[in-house]
Amino acid sequence: MGKHTGFMEYPRKTVPYRDPAERLGDFNEIFTAPVEKKLKRQGARCMDCGVPFCQSDTGCPIDNLIPEWNDLVYRGYWREALDSLHKTNNFPEFTGRTCPAPCEGACVLGITDPAVTIKNIENAIIDRGFAEGWVRHERLQQKSGKKVAIVGSGPTGLAAADQLNKAGHEVTIYEREDRIGGLLMYGIPNMKLDKAVVDRRVDLMREAGINFHTNIDVGKNFDPDELRNGCDALLLATGATNPRDLQVPGRDLPGVHFAMDFLTENTRSLLESNLQDDSFINAKERDVIVIGGGDTGADCIGTALRHGCKSLVNLELLEQPPTERATDNPWPDWPMIFRTEYAHEEAITRFGNDPRSYGMLSKALSADNDGRIAALHTVGIEWKGNSGVQEMVEIEGTEQIWKADLVFLAMGFLGPEDYLAEALGVALDPRSNYQAVYGNFQTSVLGVFAAGDCRRGQSLVVWAINEGRGAARAIDQYLVETSRLTAPGVTMDTAIG
Repeated sequence: MGKHTGFMEYPRKTVPYRDPAERLGDFNEIFTAPVEKKLKRQGARCMDCGVPFCQSDTGCPIDNLIPEWNDLVYRGYWREALDSLHKTNNFPEFTGRTCPAPCEGACVLGITDPAVTIKNIENAIIDRGFAEGWVRHERLQQKSGKKVAIVGSGPTGLAAADQLNKAGHEVTIYEREDRIGGLLMYGIPNMKLDKAVVDRRVDLMREAGINFHTNIDVGKNFDPDELRNGCDALLLATGATNPRDLQVPGRDLPGVHFAMDFLTENTRSLLESNLQDDSFINAKERDVIVIGGGDTGADCIGTALRHGCKSLVNLELLEQPPTERATDNPWPDWPMIFRTEYAHEEAITRFGNDPRSYGMLSKALSADNDGRIAALHTVGIEWKGNSGVQEMVEIEGTEQIWKADLVFLAMGFLGPEDYLAEALGVALDPRSNYQAVYGNFQTSVLGVFAAGDCRRGQSLVVWAINEGRGAARAIDQYLVETSRLTAPGVTMDTAIG
C-alpha cells in the first residue's frame, strides 16, 4: 500500500504538538493542524508488507483497515478513507487523540525504521470528515421492537449504543454524571480531548434516535430491577471506577486526593465557569506530588502545571524503562520503553527538569501544625527475582522526605464499584470485575451483559470500543438470533459497520 518506495524516500514526521510554553497557558488541545502534503508522505511510507501486523493481535484492537486508508490518504481520496475508517471504528476522533497507538508498535516498517504515523493519519481523516460535513448519523425507519438499556456512557457504552441503534433496536443510555461521555468527558482532560469533540459525536447519536439520561445512578437513585424489567437486554458499561488506594499512615490527611477527583472537578469547573467558580482542587502555588506513572498521572501533571503549581514531583514504584526494546520485548509486541509524554515535556519547560523519579516506595504522609499534608516519606527500592517473579526490596539509606501541599494518587483502578452488581445479583470474577466471557459478554444474570473496563479491567479507549462493538453483536444475537453487526475478529461479509 502507499508508494512502493515511500518508506525509503520519506522519514517519519509526526504532527507536532503546540509549543509547551504556549499551551501551558490554556486548556485547549495540545495538537497543531496537520499539513496535508506531510500526511500524504506518511501514507506513502505504508509498505506493501504482505502481512500487516498493524492489524494483528498485537496491533489495532478494533481491526482498523490501516493499510487501506493509509493508501487512500496518499492518493488523496479522503472521503473514501473516512468510509474505510468508520467500517471498524465508531469514534476515530477519540482514538486518534487518546490512543497510544499499538498499531504503530506493530508496524512492519518499525522493525528497522520509525513506524508510519498511523495515529496522525487517523485523526486527520476524521477531523476532515467533520469539517467537510461527511460525518452523519441517520435515524433508521425500520425498528426491531426491542429495547436495550445501557448503564454508562463511556466509550464502551457509546460504541455499543451506536451499533445497536444501527441494528434497529431502541437504545437508552443512563449516565450517573451530569454530562454524557464517562471517561471521555471527565477522565481525560480537555487539552487531550476537547469536550466539544465528545459533544459533537453525542449530538449526532441523539439525532440518530439514541436516548440519553444523565444524573441517573442505577443502583442508588434508580431501581435496577425497574430498569431491567423495562428492557429486553441490559448492558453494564460502568467502567473500572474503584481506585487503588495508598495504604500508609497519614493517608486521610487533608490535601491527599484520588487523581480522578482532581481531574473530574477541574474539567467540570472548566466547562461551567472557565475555572472561576472555585469548585475544584486548585494546585496554584502548591507543592504537588503525583504518585503513579501512567496516563492518569501525566494528566495530573499537565493539569497542575496549568494551575501554576509551585513545584512538581512524579513518583513511580517501578524501575525506569529502557530507551530501546529489551530482548524480552521483541517486535511486534508493544514497546515497553521510556517515553516523554506531553506533560513531562511541559514540566521540563516550566521547571527545567523531568519530574519523574523511579523505584520509589511511599512509606508515610506527615502533617503540618494545622493538620494538613506537609510531606511524603519515601524509600528507594529495587526489584529482584527470576522466572518472572519479582520481589520489591528496600534500599538502605535511600529514605527521602518530599515537601507536599497536594498529593494525587494515580495508581490505577481495581474494578467497578460493587453496588450495582449486588443489586442485580451479577457475579464477579476473582479480580472483582463483572464476570462475563469475552465474545458472549453475558453475565450470570440472563439478559444482562457486561463489557469494557468493568469486565476486562482498566484498559485503553480503543479496547473499550472493541468491547462495546463485541457486546453489541452479542446482544443483537440474543435479541434476534442472528446479527449482521460487525465486531473485532468477525468477518465483514455483508455485515453492518
